[in-house]
Amino acid sequence: MSVWTGKHVLVAGLGASGQAAIRLLQAEGASVTGADSADNESLRRATRPFAEAGATIRLGATGAVGPDWPKFDQVVVSPGIALTHPIITGLRARDVPVMGELELGYRHSRCRNVAITGTNGKTTTTELVAAVLNGSQRRTIACGNIGLPLCEVALQSGDLDYLTIEVSSFQLETIEYFRPAVAVLMNLTQDHLDRHATMAQYTHAKARLFGNQQVFDRAVVQYEALEQLKALGIAPAARTITFSARKSEADLHLDRSLLVSRLPDWSGPLLDMNRCRLRGRHNAENLMATLAVGRHLGLPLAEMLPVLERFEPAQHRCECVGEVAGVHYYNDSKGTNVDALRNALEAMPEGPGGRANVWLIAGGMDKGLEFHDVGPLLAERAKGVFLIGQAREKMRAAWGLFAACTLADSLADSVSVAGRKATPGDVVLLSPACASFDMFENYKARGQAFRELVELWGRQSGDTAWGCPQDANKS
Repeated sequence: MSVWTGKHVLVAGLGASGQAAIRLLQAEGASVTGADSADNESLRRATRPFAEAGATIRLGATGAVGPDWPKFDQVVVSPGIALTHPIITGLRARDVPVMGELELGYRHSRCRNVAITGTNGKTTTTELVAAVLNGSQRRTIACGNIGLPLCEVALQSGDLDYLTIEVSSFQLETIEYFRPAVAVLMNLTQDHLDRHATMAQYTHAKARLFGNQQVFDRAVVQYEALEQLKALGIAPAARTITFSARKSEADLHLDRSLLVSRLPDWSGPLLDMNRCRLRGRHNAENLMATLAVGRHLGLPLAEMLPVLERFEPAQHRCECVGEVAGVHYYNDSKGTNVDALRNALEAMPEGPGGRANVWLIAGGMDKGLEFHDVGPLLAERAKGVFLIGQAREKMRAAWGLFAACTLADSLADSVSVAGRKATPGDVVLLSPACASFDMFENYKARGQAFRELVELWGRQSGDTAWGCPQDANKS
């Protein structure tokens, strides 16, 4: 009999993670109530099968738990629901235990896992780790924050060698026993300060990834991020391997185009990035982290290299979506923070003679970030900046001294004006440094809208070629 049989569980948040949690809990015999502040036809349609299977669904639940709510034995919270939400604080006041969807999935998983977090690069690294594992005949599924919830695959994990899990700071807030055999921290820069309030709080949330590891586990950590952890008195208990594209002291580091190891049992050049489709320092770190994971898991280098060399970046990450009249258009909609924007600007093809050649489109929903630090790079790379969305005034105040900033009413206006202003050899780059939710359903919808606008502009211009240079990829 399952430990959930007969338990009454509230699932808070009914997006993909919440829906996966309900499916798992119903399969395990729990009595489930699902609650979400939204109430629309799409959500009603998605949750109807749960109600038909016996769950109680409460949509439009924006306030605290009322007297008409039943007594719960457990709350499972989706990562998008803050622990300060009135429903969560109200139930905690009643001593109802709170668990995250990641923790629920972990408790039902039946194999070891590799868990990857960081401000940027975690999705690409998750995909890379899954690719080298599967390429070396180790069965794995990439899941977690990457889009496939852990609860969706936990019950089938007995057929796998590893789960490869992308983990966000929101998910790490609610872990208790979650323990990776290999924990990877890609980097630490400002993000989600609207939820974590300070950089120290954000760093502590990320560091929870290492909290349950033992000395025989492994921690793979960017050299600079490890320094940040140490500054807060945090040190992983597991043996640590470091990597860095900028610090040669790291165990794995970048030397021109070579990824080089100084590990005593694995020293020398490992991979030449000139042979890879991924480019840029940020991707060098994604590749180094993957190599370190593979080394610890016993994957032969000869089997990893072909997989890494032919790996293609996914959509919305410095993805070249077309060329119109000699101008290249790049979709970096997944770049939702300042460090991601910096990576994108550095990865863009240079203009003739090294001149500034980027027309940047940025803006969206503010996540409490500071934008000033990227100003000098904008002065070097940007011919002009178009700002959209909720954060546009804040961004103009931060960047106005460094680049010509224009407030635009929409993404469509930005693309059309940038297209008219750009000249051959220029780049139009969508890299928002903000969340998408003020104007779009998610970053994928924003990126797809950009792609369609570029295609429309190309048809109107009558001078379109869809080949793109292979020199700008991003995590």
